[in-house]
Amino acid sequence: MGSTHNIRIFQTAEHRCGYYPDRLARDLVLDPADPALPQLYGNALAMGFRRSGAHVYRPACFGCHACRPVRIPVNYFDPDRSQRRCLKRNSDLQLRVQPALRSEENFALYRRYLTWRHAGGGMDQPQPGDFDAFLACTWSPTRFFEWRLGEQLLAVAVTDVLPDALSAVYTFFEPKQAARSLGTYAILSQIEQARHEGLEHLYLGFWLDGHPKMNYKRNFRPLETLNGKEWHPLGVPLVNR
Repeated sequence: MGSTHNIRIFQTAEHRCGYYPDRLARDLVLDPADPALPQLYGNALAMGFRRSGAHVYRPACFGCHACRPVRIPVNYFDPDRSQRRCLKRNSDLQLRVQPALRSEENFALYRRYLTWRHAGGGMDQPQPGDFDAFLACTWSPTRFFEWRLGEQLLAVAVTDVLPDALSAVYTFFEPKQAARSLGTYAILSQIEQARHEGLEHLYLGFWLDGHPKMNYKRNFRPLETLNGKEWHPLGVPLVNR
């Protein structure tokens, strides 16, 4: 993780895969107690790691390489026709960038979203502690990107803000406003925010080719993926804007 600091990396025991229930998964996890973790986090993202709560991890499954880290080079991104319609459809929303703190308002939205998206799946009755443990931690450079219609909160993107990139950790939104395509809009808005701040990338976590829950990421082109130690575009040539 760099020439000036060595950090311990742990390997988890095998557990059921969250994407393919018939498979077993395991992860590499950076030492969460290391005081240098905040400084190493940006480099860890560039090496294919991801944050969940206080843990920075990367899949290391035996015999499976389905999870591929992906990111958008924001200066090369150009929205397609459907994405331009999404931007226009949500042009009445206002963005507020807030500290990553739970409130009655955003927690109520989070519960409504999980009840709609994961009904009966074990995630649909979250407690306040679940919200805190999953979406933020004391050291992470996290902000809540909130989109509002007037004063009504419609969507929240949990976003880590690094010196050269944003990392989209999780997004939840008002189920009654699903026609707005708020998940897509959140990514488009984060791309614009990263570009406005002079950052290079928006990290989108992992992409699994052909998995129905991950197909949407392929719509944001060009999309770069990590092959070994190098990032390469997924079949789309880069043309700078």
